[in-house]
Amino acid sequence: MLAKLISAIAAATIACAAAAQEVRVYGSDERVDPGEVARILDGQHEAPQVKYRSLRLLDDKGATATPAKPHASALALPVQFAFDSAQILPSARPQLDAIAKGIRLLAPAKPVMIEGYTDAVGSEDYNLDLSVRRAQAVKQYLVRVHGIDASRLKTVGFGKDRLLDAKDPYAAENRRVQFRGA
Repeated sequence: MLAKLISAIAAATIACAAAAQEVRVYGSDERVDPGEVARILDGQHEAPQVKYRSLRLLDDKGATATPAKPHASALALPVQFAFDSAQILPSARPQLDAIAKGIRLLAPAKPVMIEGYTDAVGSEDYNLDLSVRRAQAVKQYLVRVHGIDASRLKTVGFGKDRLLDAKDPYAAENRRVQFRGA
């Protein structure tokens, strides 16, 4: 009960800021780039410097530039867990290993938030608890396997809130673990 309350308070604290942010979503078979992980978690963006001249958008060299897409401030992985469990399946490990490499590229004291999410199957309380346990399982994996300092990894669960695919609340992409710089 106390864990649910703490998770809800943490979720409410970061919900406003996170709601407007862009998320880089990796597919289950997509290779995670540790350099991109580090840039996203560190809040670095490789946006071209743009200048306006007349009615054309130009880059620093005077060439016509296309408007920049919003930059990701978080990344999401479809981490595979055993059904109704927080046990990480072996198929999820390569992506988590790449996340660990990206975290290691950050300053040693840079905190990272690990957010757990579920789809809409199940009750609100059940999904909140499951999402917290899954975020904690990812944290434990990163600490145990990769030696990342546990104190820099924060966890929170959002349950079935903030779906990636709101049109299909039962879609697999809603079951994810998301990372952001804290």
